[in-house]
Amino acid sequence: MAKIEIRRLGPGDASVLDRVAADVFDQAINKKRLAVYLREPGHLLFVAICDGEVIGQARGMIHHHPDMEDELYIDNLGVAPSFQRQQIGTRLIKALLKSGKEQGCREAWVGTEQDNEAARKLYESLGDSGELVVFFTYKL
Repeated sequence: MAKIEIRRLGPGDASVLDRVAADVFDQAINKKRLAVYLREPGHLLFVAICDGEVIGQARGMIHHHPDMEDELYIDNLGVAPSFQRQQIGTRLIKALLKSGKEQGCREAWVGTEQDNEAARKLYESLGDSGELVVFFTYKL
């Protein structure tokens, strides 16, 4: 099996995303938005790389609050279908959690759909059973 590297991307790393396997991101990468994202120190983007191709990604954001501790919001996780169920998603989430802790976060949170069994199984394996929430979306 080929070696898989987990790496955090920063402002000078946009070219790493020139080779991305299918279904790792939800949509095509926009270079301008990527540059803005990578410049923000509170934005975390970790990738899994195999043979020079990005085969997984996880991203999150550090939320700073005026009245409570900083927290890590886990925003997105994607692994190419041919690499799923090989602990890559777990490694990516653990890298996010470690980085959040190193940046002073005392808690992390993530949301997923009730019927997304694979995601729920992954997140539960990391130590929580989840809770029911109500989610609202506003078109702006």
